[in-house]
Amino acid sequence: MSDVLADSREDLIAAARRAMDSAYAPYSGFHVGAALLFDDGAIVTGANFENASYGLSLCAETVAASIASHAGRRGGLLAVAVLGGMGGAIDAAISPCGRCRQILNELAALGGTDPLVICVGAQETVEMRLSVLLPNAFGPANLA
Repeated sequence: MSDVLADSREDLIAAARRAMDSAYAPYSGFHVGAALLFDDGAIVTGANFENASYGLSLCAETVAASIASHAGRRGGLLAVAVLGGMGGAIDAAISPCGRCRQILNELAALGGTDPLVICVGAQETVEMRLSVLLPNAFGPANLA
C-alpha cells in the first residue's frame, strides 16, 4: 500500500460517507457515496443522482470520476471507497456496478494504475484491486 493511501485511507472512507449524505435517491431510496484518492493526496467525491427515467440515473462513482476529469485529473488514481444503503444507512458492503467499474478502469488506465477498491459495510470492509473486479477489461489499449 502506498504511503499516500496508508495515510489517507480513513479520510477517504469518511469522505465517501459524507458524500452519501448528498445522494439524490427518491425512487430507490438507496444512497451511495464514493470517494477517489489520487497520488497527490487529493480526494474527489460523488453521490448517486437518480432520474425518473431510471436508465439516466448516475452512480456515485461515475459522478466522482466526472468531477475529477472536469478538474483535470486524468491519472494517478490510487484508491476508491464506496458505501451505501437504504435511506442512507450503511448495511452490507457494496461494490461498484459494471458500468462504474468500466468508468474507473478508463480513469485508472490514463495513469497506468490499478486502484484499490474499498467496499465499506457496517460489519465488514472488502478490499480488492480494480483488476480483480474487472478482469480482462476493455480499455484504451484495445483501440490502438
